[in-house]
Amino acid sequence: MYRETMRWLGLDAVVVTQGNAHGTDNASLLACLAQMGDCARGVAVITPETTEAEIARLSEGGIVGARIMDLPGGAVGLDALEAVDAIAADAGWMLAVQFDGSALPELEPRLAALKSRWVLDHHAKIFVGATSAHVDVIKRLLDGGRCWFKFAGCYESSRSGGPDFPDIAEVAREIGGHAPDRIVWGTNWPHNAAQKTKDYPDDAHLLDLAMSWLPDDEARRMTLVDTPRALYGFAPA
Repeated sequence: MYRETMRWLGLDAVVVTQGNAHGTDNASLLACLAQMGDCARGVAVITPETTEAEIARLSEGGIVGARIMDLPGGAVGLDALEAVDAIAADAGWMLAVQFDGSALPELEPRLAALKSRWVLDHHAKIFVGATSAHVDVIKRLLDGGRCWFKFAGCYESSRSGGPDFPDIAEVAREIGGHAPDRIVWGTNWPHNAAQKTKDYPDDAHLLDLAMSWLPDDEARRMTLVDTPRALYGFAPA
């Protein structure tokens, strides 16, 4: 099904993130990567107790990153952030970090100290609504040289709603203009939050919308091609 989505959107590579429902068992993710082949890389869930041998096995299977998910249903949260970061850094992996971004100002020191390359996931998920203080923190983290910002799942934290999500758009334009070389994009497919067919997002619209938040075609190419290929360990295009 995702191969069909890739065909619709014109994608030739994919990064598959471990689903929350699978917890710390990465078997399904590894099977998916084996099916997808060299066009795919994976972001797994590990714990502070994950062994070097297991990290080597995951790396051999196409895993290039670890996931921190500090929201309901997440397998490994911020309490393990530094320990997972240390393991990922030693493995040369990146981190995908997702939490309630309302707390960004308080979390900035911990995030700024991460050793890995890491992605602030899903537009930072600032559920209370982004303020200038939140945006300033994001800019400082990006300027630190190890942080990237992901355009994905804008509908999950928007207070104004679709189809154009103006509150998310405002922040995305500012961040995209500030650091166009630090943006990556994701489909958030299969959009698990949608309970009814009529509520299911239009992937093509979401892609076009996200690209409209970037300043120019060069930024769009970086976001869709050059930046993710470098961050997730693909060969240059």
